[in-house]
Amino acid sequence: MAVSSPPTPDRTAMAGVGYGLTAYLMWGCFPLFFALFEGLPAWEVLIHRVLWSCVFLAVLITLLRRWTPVTTALSRPHRLGRVLACALLIGLNWGIYIYAVESRQVFQASLGYFLTPLVNVALGMLVLRERMTLLQGIAVGLATVAIAIQLIGFDQLPWITLTLAISFGTYGLLRKQVPLDGLSGLFVETLLIFPLALLAISWLTSSGASHFMDDSTTTALLIASGVITALPLMAFAGAARRLRLATLGFLMYLNPTIQFFIALVIFQEPLSSAQLGTFVLIWIGLALYSWSAWQGRPQHAKPRFRD
Repeated sequence: MAVSSPPTPDRTAMAGVGYGLTAYLMWGCFPLFFALFEGLPAWEVLIHRVLWSCVFLAVLITLLRRWTPVTTALSRPHRLGRVLACALLIGLNWGIYIYAVESRQVFQASLGYFLTPLVNVALGMLVLRERMTLLQGIAVGLATVAIAIQLIGFDQLPWITLTLAISFGTYGLLRKQVPLDGLSGLFVETLLIFPLALLAISWLTSSGASHFMDDSTTTALLIASGVITALPLMAFAGAARRLRLATLGFLMYLNPTIQFFIALVIFQEPLSSAQLGTFVLIWIGLALYSWSAWQGRPQHAKPRFRD
């Protein structure tokens, strides 16, 4: 009987790139999905996203037989503080993002996710006392100038951009300190805020303000919001097991880039010169950040591959 040979590093890396592209393409196309909820309050969509994500993830974890890390985490309630903080931050991020899409401010959302890696650098320096390289410092400085341009050009703080970047950046900072994989971690996070979502949907239903079951399309979309939350995460987990962190970092820019072009071409949002200048500065900052990360990678370390 023939014995199948293990996958070669090249084949493993190619599979990882495929998973990564799938994850970031799905995340990048999220505006097209959440635009279908036009007319529904963003917070109601958020409630259903939490509810159905939790339900779908519970089914998925059961099918994959991944309950051990979940039960281990839940058996140590004194360690769930950071997980709860992660849950609240990701809930805030989801809600603001849905609002940005429904109000056709996808440029602001895109800019927020472009800004996130630079926020991570700043948080690493401020919270973890990490040393910032010269190029990283210049990149963060350019991001600060970009936000100042928004503030001066529009005479208002770009709160959607800043809230998305800071909430997701802080979420990433805390998430690294939680010993849970992506799938199990997201399930525990949604499980912790599941009671709040249940209370909220109960209040909506009793007051007659709920749109659930209004029609089959709306109902199907609200349920599907939980499914599409988990699918790219599964693809990302497959990529993370097969690719170096630096490669994943470069693929990450696909998400806000796709969102940028969706806002420009499909939603036809107006792009002012001040907004364009902001994006250019952020892009330059990201180029410097990426170059710094590439220069700082281990020169002779071989990538580790896992099945």
